Amino acid sequence: MNKQASPASGSRSGSAGADGTVGKALEVLDKVASVGRPVRFSELLADSPHPKATLYRLLQTLVSQAMLAYDDRHQTYTLGMRLVRLAHVAWRQSSIAPIARPFLNALAEQAGETVHLAQLDSGQVLYVDKRNAASPIDMFSQAGKVGPAYCTGVGKALMAFIDPAELDHVIRKQSFYRYTPATLGNEAELRAELAEIRRAGVAFDREEHEPGIVCIAAPILSAGGRPVGALSITTTTGRKTLEELTAMRPALLETASSIAKAVEDWQFPA
Repeated sequence: MNKQASPASGSRSGSAGADGTVGKALEVLDKVASVGRPVRFSELLADSPHPKATLYRLLQTLVSQAMLAYDDRHQTYTLGMRLVRLAHVAWRQSSIAPIARPFLNALAEQAGETVHLAQLDSGQVLYVDKRNAASPIDMFSQAGKVGPAYCTGVGKALMAFIDPAELDHVIRKQSFYRYTPATLGNEAELRAELAEIRRAGVAFDREEHEPGIVCIAAPILSAGGRPVGALSITTTTGRKTLEELTAMRPALLETASSIAKAVEDWQFPA
């Protein structure tokens, strides 16, 4: 399966200078996190816009604040426990995942397929929870990962229901990189599909991000009609066709509605 993440879109690195030391430190944190394993100073320096002394000072500050951890024996940096604690708090306070959990469990059991829960994050899709099928599928999406919005079912379901001004902003952040022959290649194609999604109430991923991976997705809409998340049922073309996935539309929409009702009193983050 295609494992590559989406090409950078709407990168934040350009804002680090304007944000001073805090911006630079967060940039270093992002870099350590993106490596996905313990990383040496020399590796960070090779890809850093900062002088050696500045990078070292930023790393020392992050270590002293427990945002990073340093392994003396292997001379490597990893994400620190303070950052892990903050991430858990953010997950509880800024994500609908804790509230949606029982509904995801029920839908996954009913569908017998993988279920995803996602939210928009800076124009991209942040997967905040996942329930695997009885026979798990090897695919890109995992809880905590960020993926492209324009070629995923949850991403298109979210974009279809945001207000026009926000949609313009989100579309400008899309790379329109063609992962597969089915990937939407430009803004006009995407806008045409979003109009169809608004009419139908559901979105599809037709092998647009990964070959062989298909899904049906629906937005989770607040009482005011604003999408606060999206839900999908995902499988492979070897197990189900798109027509067979469409048969799950009632269960998907019912679950999305149930989650929306459960979070009515929740203060949604902007």
